[in-house]
Amino acid sequence: MMELLASIHCYFWSPSGTICLWMSLVLLLQYSKTVVSKSDYLIGLGSYDITGPAADVNMMGYANAEQIASGIHFRLRARSFIVAEPQGKRVVFVNLDACMASQLVTIKVIERLKARYGELYTEQNVAISGIHTHAGPGGYLQYVVYLITSLGFVRQSFDVLVDGIEKSIIQAHENLRPGSIFVNKGELLDASVNRSPSAYLNNPASERRKHKYDVDKEMTLLKFVDDQWGPVGSFNWFATHGTSMSRTNSLISGDNKGAAARFMEDWFEKNGIKSSDTNESGSDGLPRRVSNIIPNIHDDNNKLLELATSFRSSPGSPATQTMSVARRVRGALKQAEKPGFVSAFCQTNCGDVSPNVLGAFCTDTGLPCDFNHSTCGGKNELCYGRGPGYPDEFESTRIIGERQFRKAVDLFEKASEQLKGEVDYRHTYIDFSQLEVTLTKVGGGSEVVKTCPAAMGFAFAAGTTDGPGAFDFKQGDDQGNPFWRLVRDVLKTPDKKQVDCQHPKPILLDTGEMKQPYDWAPSVLPIQILRIGQFVILSVPGEFTTMSGRRLRNAVKTVLTRSGNGEFGSNTHVVIAGLTNTYSQYVATLEEYQVQRYEGASTLYGPHTLSAYIQEFQKLATALIKGQPVEAGMPPPDLLQKQISLLTPVIMDSTPAGKNFGDVSSDVPANSTFKRGSTVTVVFWSSCPRNDLLTEGTFALVEMLQGKDTWTPMYDDDDFCLRFKWSRPSKLSPQSKATIEWIIPSSSSPGVYRIRHFGASKGLMGSIRHFTGSSSAFVVA
Repeated sequence: MMELLASIHCYFWSPSGTICLWMSLVLLLQYSKTVVSKSDYLIGLGSYDITGPAADVNMMGYANAEQIASGIHFRLRARSFIVAEPQGKRVVFVNLDACMASQLVTIKVIERLKARYGELYTEQNVAISGIHTHAGPGGYLQYVVYLITSLGFVRQSFDVLVDGIEKSIIQAHENLRPGSIFVNKGELLDASVNRSPSAYLNNPASERRKHKYDVDKEMTLLKFVDDQWGPVGSFNWFATHGTSMSRTNSLISGDNKGAAARFMEDWFEKNGIKSSDTNESGSDGLPRRVSNIIPNIHDDNNKLLELATSFRSSPGSPATQTMSVARRVRGALKQAEKPGFVSAFCQTNCGDVSPNVLGAFCTDTGLPCDFNHSTCGGKNELCYGRGPGYPDEFESTRIIGERQFRKAVDLFEKASEQLKGEVDYRHTYIDFSQLEVTLTKVGGGSEVVKTCPAAMGFAFAAGTTDGPGAFDFKQGDDQGNPFWRLVRDVLKTPDKKQVDCQHPKPILLDTGEMKQPYDWAPSVLPIQILRIGQFVILSVPGEFTTMSGRRLRNAVKTVLTRSGNGEFGSNTHVVIAGLTNTYSQYVATLEEYQVQRYEGASTLYGPHTLSAYIQEFQKLATALIKGQPVEAGMPPPDLLQKQISLLTPVIMDSTPAGKNFGDVSSDVPANSTFKRGSTVTVVFWSSCPRNDLLTEGTFALVEMLQGKDTWTPMYDDDDFCLRFKWSRPSKLSPQSKATIEWIIPSSSSPGVYRIRHFGASKGLMGSIRHFTGSSSAFVVA
C-alpha cells in the first residue's frame, strides 16, 4: 500500500505521468474495496478498572452483614465489545466483574452515552451484564432489599461502576476498526455441579433424558480478530456461580471468572503475540515484563544477597496521585498504537450451578448434607459446598478459573466458524408484577395465567450450599413457620390474592408490595435480544436455572429457525447473558418452583415467571426476524434521589508518633532469600483505601532490581499472586495497616526484589495526601 501511494505521489508531479496517475488511482480504489470487503463488521473492545472501596463496605452476593471488604485479592474490570455494520446498526456488550447489573447504573450509563454520542448508544442496543462474583463491594443497586446489608446506598461503589463502564465503552468505540468474529463451543466438564439436584429432578423425566448432565457444560466463545492487528479479544459464556470465594472472604475478587479473564489476558500477552511480534516476549517464553530484566551476573546468589543488603526499607514519602498508575504493571506494557487484548468470561444460566464441585458436606460430621433440604441435623448453617482446592478458597478460585481459562484458550485457538449477517437488536420493558401469560394446555387449547408482584419465600433465607443462611430456615420449605410469619407481618402482611398467586411459595417478604421508604423490589424489567449474524444474545435480568435456560434458548431458537426467511439455520447460536441490565433474582421452572428450594423461593414473580419470559422473548424474536419494531414499554423508575446511606464516612487517618504513612511496620527479615512458591509478607502503616480507590493504579507492587539502581514493576494488586490486606485495630480507630502478601510464582526470575505500598491519607480538614513506601530488598532464588 505504501509503495502504491509513493507511485501516486511521484507521477502526480511528473508532466508525463497523467495516465499513470489515473491507473494508480484505479488501483487504489480497488485496493480499498478489497480491504472493506474483507470484513463484515467494525469491531472494538475496551476495558477499565471498576474496583470499588476496599474497606468498610459490605460485599454483594451472600447478604452476610459481617462480610466487609478489607483489601484486594485482584482488581475488578468492566470489559466491553462493540460490533457494528459499517453503514448499519451496532450493539454493545459490557461484562462486569460485579455481582450483577444494576438498573440505576444502567440508567446513568445510558444517560452519559447519550450525552456523548447522541442516539448511537441507547438502552436498546447496550447490554450490561455481571459475572456474579460475591466478592465485590455492594450498595450500588437501587431497590431496598438489595441495600440492607450494605447499610444503604454506597455512592463510591456506584460511581466507580458508572465511570468504568462508560470509559470501557469509550475505549471500545475509539478502537472500532474492520475485523472479523469467529464462534466456537465445547464442553467443560469439571467446573460446575448442580447445587439443587432435588429440584432439578422434579422436571419431567422425558425432558431430563434429552440432556446428558444436570447443568449446562457447554462454553460458547466469540473470537475478535482485527484486520490489521490480528486477535484483539474474546468473550465467552459458561454457567457456574461466582462463589468459589466464601461468605467469610473479605478481599475484593473477581472470583473464578475474574481470575480466568486475568489468566487469559496474561496468556495472550505471553503467547498470543509471538506470531506478530517476536520482540514481545523473551527467549524463555516469559511475558515481556519478566524477561530481559536481570543481567546474567545475578545468577550468583551471594552477589544477589550482597546487592539486596544495600537497599533497606525506605520511609514513607509523599507521592503524586498518578504515581501508582504509572507504576502499574499492565498499564506500562500497553502499546500506544495497538489495542490491548480483552478477554471476558461472562455469566449465563447459572441459577442452580455451583463451582464447588466436590459436593456439599456437613462441617460437624464431614458427611454429605441432606439431599432434599441441604441441612445437617436439621440445620442449614452447617452445610457447605467444597471447591476443588478445599479447604483453601483461593486455590479453589484458581482451579475453577484455570479450568475455564484453558477451555477458552482451546476454543479460541480452534475457532473457525465466522459470523456473517446483520447486526440487530430488540429491547422492551415489561411489568412482571401483573403480566398475562397464555399457556398451552396438555390436552389442547390454552389458558391465561398471571405473574405476581415480587415476593421471596422462606427458603430464600436458608441460603444455598455455596453460602448457607442463618436461624432455622431450610431449603425445600413450602410451609413457613408461625414465628417468622409474625416477624414478616410487622413489615407487610401479604393479602390472600398475593398468597394464592405465589402458591406454593410461603411468603417471607412481600417485597413487590413494600414501598417505604421507596420500592423494595423491581416490577418493571428490561428484556433484550442482540444479534450478530447467526449469533444471538438473550439479555435476562436474573439468574435462570439450568432447565429454565434450556427452555428459553430452545423457544427463541425455534422462532428464529422456523421463520422461513433463511436468515437463521442449523448453525444459529443462542446464548443467555444472565444478570443483565438490572437484577430480579432467580427464574426456576414451574416444576422446580413446586419444590421451593432456594432458587424457587427466590423466583420473585410467582410460578409462571419462566413462561412469562418465554412468551415475551418469543415476541422479541418474531419482531427481530420480521424487521418490526416493538413497543418500548414503561421504563423503570430512577430512584437515585431517594437513596439513603448509613455508611460512616472516613473522618481522618493518623499514624503513631514518629511514624509516617508508608513506613514499614513489619519488614522482611534481613539478608532474606525466598524460594519460588513461598510467601513474602510486609506490613506498612497505611490509611483507609476509601480515600482514593487508585483506579487503574495499585495499592501493592512487587518491583525487581534491574542493573544496580533501577526498580522495574513486576506484579501489582491485579495479579492473582499478590494480596493487599487492610486492617485497623478497632472500628473507630484512625490508624490502620496494610499487609501485602506475595506468593512467589514458579515463573518468577531469580533476582533482587522489594515490595512497595501506595495509598492516600485524609487529614482532619479533609485534605487527601498520597504516599508511598517500600520494604527492604530480598532475594528470590
